[in-house]
Amino acid sequence: MENMWSPWRGIYVTSPKGDKCVFCEKARNPNDDEANYVVHRGHVAFVVMNIYPYNNGHVMLMPYRHIPDILEFTGEEMAEMDALLRLSIQAIRSALSPEGFNIGYNIGTAAGAGIAGHIHQHIVPRWNGDTNFMPVLAEHKVISEHLDMTYKRIKDSFRRLV
Repeated sequence: MENMWSPWRGIYVTSPKGDKCVFCEKARNPNDDEANYVVHRGHVAFVVMNIYPYNNGHVMLMPYRHIPDILEFTGEEMAEMDALLRLSIQAIRSALSPEGFNIGYNIGTAAGAGIAGHIHQHIVPRWNGDTNFMPVLAEHKVISEHLDMTYKRIKDSFRRLV
């Protein structure tokens, strides 16, 4: 497999790892939203860019509370997660004009959750032809825009909508 340069990954890879939940850290630091790629904050949940995106504009929605399963959502958390899902789709459509979306939860490590202890929902924008020969033949995934630029576009879109 050939390596590709991804400058934003270096910060995470070289940063010290602890026992703290990365999502809880993002939730606790509203003054660092740009550095943490938080695009929108609600009352009980928030929206953050995935720094290892499957596609441009990949965001995650999660409650502020550190819980592992949607069955532990309060009614308020469930309602806000649904509202943030709709708002996120509007914001991403406005900012990036995708042709579709993949949306879902990975509940538990066996289901693919990279951070299983803090439930989160993925929203992945999709375009016709965004999956091509690169991942299959060259073992590469092409992300067409730097994460910082995508963050600014989506954050601005949220600001216009709320």
